[in-house]
This record gives sequence, structure tokens and C-alpha cells, in this order.
Amino acid sequence: MTTVAAVDLGASSGRVILGRVVDGEVTLHESNRFRNGPIRVGETLHWDILRIWRGLLDGLRAAGREAGTIDAVGIDAWAVDYGLLDESGALLGNPVHYRDARTTGIMEKVLLRTPANEIYATTGVQFLPINTLYQLVAAAEGAGRTQLMAASQLLLIPDLLGNWLSGARVAEITNASTTQLLDIRRRTWATTLMGEHRIRPEWFAPLVEPGDLIGELRGSVLEDTGLAGRIPLIAVGSHDTASAVVGVPAAGPGFAYISCGTWSLVGVELDHPVLTADSREANFTNELGVDGTVRYLRNVMGLWLLQECLREWNSAGLPADLPQLLHDAARVPAFTAVVDPDAPEFLTPGDMPSRIAAACTRLGQERPQSQPEVVRCILDSLALAYRRRLRQAQALSGQVVDVVHIVGGGARNQLLCQLTADACNLPVVAGPAEAAAIGNILVQARSLGAMDGDLHELRAVVRRSEPLHTYQPSGDDRGWATAEARAYSDRVTA
Repeated sequence: MTTVAAVDLGASSGRVILGRVVDGEVTLHESNRFRNGPIRVGETLHWDILRIWRGLLDGLRAAGREAGTIDAVGIDAWAVDYGLLDESGALLGNPVHYRDARTTGIMEKVLLRTPANEIYATTGVQFLPINTLYQLVAAAEGAGRTQLMAASQLLLIPDLLGNWLSGARVAEITNASTTQLLDIRRRTWATTLMGEHRIRPEWFAPLVEPGDLIGELRGSVLEDTGLAGRIPLIAVGSHDTASAVVGVPAAGPGFAYISCGTWSLVGVELDHPVLTADSREANFTNELGVDGTVRYLRNVMGLWLLQECLREWNSAGLPADLPQLLHDAARVPAFTAVVDPDAPEFLTPGDMPSRIAAACTRLGQERPQSQPEVVRCILDSLALAYRRRLRQAQALSGQVVDVVHIVGGGARNQLLCQLTADACNLPVVAGPAEAAAIGNILVQARSLGAMDGDLHELRAVVRRSEPLHTYQPSGDDRGWATAEARAYSDRVTA
């Protein structure tokens, strides 16, 4: 039996999950779960990185108590955000949250200096204001310039925590590919692009691949967690979506995936990037995956809209029980109101129900009046976005899709899964909910020699190990086509 700890960090919560691999199956046990989210200091949104670190250590301590011994540790987390280190290796302040407003208008400035077609031809990454490229330019033009002047190293969030665990300074390539600062074909840092925007290439650590040995846990970490022995830190798909795609229980090549959490990542798995003008104009991204694959996908705003509505209602003292709201939303007539969940006004925190209502008014629709109506609007709108992006992914990549896999927390949302099957007119296989942790664990186990095989064989382990549920489409496409036209009627973008 091989026992590893998967540190799986999302934008709303973090987890340390103990994984045991034996006889071709994997079992999971959650050792620790802790809340995560933005903290506002003055006018800036930050991550509370020390709280995350404490949750990680608490989880490793609990995992060690349960398992007795741990054979390895791997970390996956969200993309694009980073910490800056000085020459001594000390962190120069809490990392800034990607939803901070500092990048407003920055992408447009960058594109005046380097045309979009040149950036896309090099990086293959979709144009989002949250990308690391724009965060660094914003920092250099604003309050972050002092930290940049003192910086010796930049580490993305999972690499930063890995540095604290092991002392190693590396950049795992699946997460590096999200920054819009990596040459997607050469699989090296895009130093020419960096130079054009006064970003110092020496900030960026050497690249490593999933499965590589990063180092071993420091003595201080062993002391703080009660672990013992030489415990390796193994590079996994450190972008949580890269690990989640490993955990997709697909049986053949004709699948699409929706990694559904705070964000929804909607796409297909390819052997090579798609760098055409049509792909760029549709704003699809080519992010690197495990075993040399390419995750060809679009970001969709995801369950963030629902999470923010629940937060707003709870803050106002209104009852907001999610299971009851989903039950009641299922009774709301379909397409009462639909919006584009990727509209810019939904990106930042704050009074999401009012923003959704305002969008409905702008689109000439009735405003949702009740909490269940707001929830139904969100879920219908997400299903429409999934339908739209999956059809684009097939057309742009040439990949034929015959089944959609929903993994992550959204796999537990039965109404969303059924609506997605109906909207896409394809069967939807839901599960596992902890796909990122499973992918993290399987890459560690394979690196340790506990299993062999390619991604197909790793996914077979997932199918043997996890309960899955299939949702069949209703077959009636007419309402969805009409609703899509309403939701996107005021937008020209693809």
C-alpha cells in the first residue's frame, strides 16, 4: 500500500486529503478542510497565505496521525497568483488576489505594446485581466513597484508553499502555462515577451514536470507536523485543473470535461495546442496538462456567482440553505431569466443578486424576484455557457465529443448536472467531486512506482474507485437555443 497526502487548494477552501493506493484502487480521507478567500487590506484584496500554510500543516499533522507514515506529499492550487521573495527567501508581503481591481485597464495597455496575435502565438493563453502577465504590469505601475524592486524570485502559489515545505524553488509547468508568460510550444519561459514589458526573466524558477521529485520535507516541517523520515515532495499537476483532468474517469478519447468549482473550466484534452486566429478570437486557452497533454478550454465564471449570492444573503440575515434552494429552484420554470455568467460585472465580489438583476434588466428580461429564481437563473445560465463553450471547443479543435464529464464540487449539484446534459444534448457523467485530489494522488503514486501506465490507465483506477452518476439529456434543444440568444444578445464576443 502507498499512502500520500494531497494538498488541494481552491479559491474558497483548502483540503489535505490522505490517499491510499492498493490493488489498483484509490481511497480518500479528508484530513483537514479549511476556509479560504480574499482579505481586503485598505483597497487591495489579498490571500491570507499564513492561514493557508497553517491549514496545510494542520492537515499534514492529522494525516500523519491517521496513517502512521506518509510516503509523499503533492500540492495543487489555483492559477496566476504569486508570491515575491527577497534575496534571503523571505516573502515580500501577502500575495494579491486575482480578483483585485489593480488590473483594470492593464490588459489593454499591454496589447498596445505587444499585439494580441503575437502574445497568443507564443503563449496560447486566453486573454483574461487576471493573468500573471497583467498582474505584474499592474504591480510595476502601482503600489506593488517597491516589492518588485526588492524581489529576487517569483513563485506561483503551489510553488511558494512547496518552497516552504522543502526549500526548493521551482515552477511546475502546468501552472506556469496559465501565466501568459510561457512559450507553449517550446515549453520554456517566454523571455522576449517578458522583456517587452519590463518583467525580469531571472524572477522565474526552473521548470519541472508532473512526477518530478522537487525535494524532501524540511526538518522544521517534520517537527511541526509530527511526521518522520525522508518524505519527498513530488510535483503533480499543480494547477488544480491539471490534476482534476487526470481525475476525469473517461473511458475513451471522445470526452469533454467541466471542472466545476468557483470557476468552471470547460474543454477537451488534446495532443497539440490550437493557435489559430479563430481560437484566439474565441478566447480559448491552451494550458499544459500531465503527460504532455494540452488542456484546450475556456474559463466560465462558475459557482462563484452562487457562492457570492449565498454570502450576500447570509450577511443580510436571510435564510440561505443551499439544498432547499436547489430543491425550490428545480420548480422554477426554465429560462425565466438568463445572463452571460462571464460578463465583466460578475468578476469582483459584492452584492451579486443585484448585479444579476441589473443584467436581466439590461437584457430586457424580468428580474428574478425570489432566492430560488436567482439560483435557477444562475444554473440555467451556467448550463448555457457550458453548451456554448463545448460547441466552440469541438469546432475549433476538431475533437468530437460524445460524453461530458463534470468533476469537482459541481458534480454534487444534481440540478446543474441535469441542466448541463439537457443544454449540451449529451450524457453527463458526474464525479468524482474530489477529482483534483485524486489526480494529485495518482501522479504521486505513479512517481513512487506504486502503479504504472498512461493517463488511460490512471483514469481506469478512478472508474474502479469512485461512484459515478450519469444524467441523460432530454433531447429537446429548442428552449436552450432561444435562451442562448437572449443571454448573449447584447454581446458581440464569441
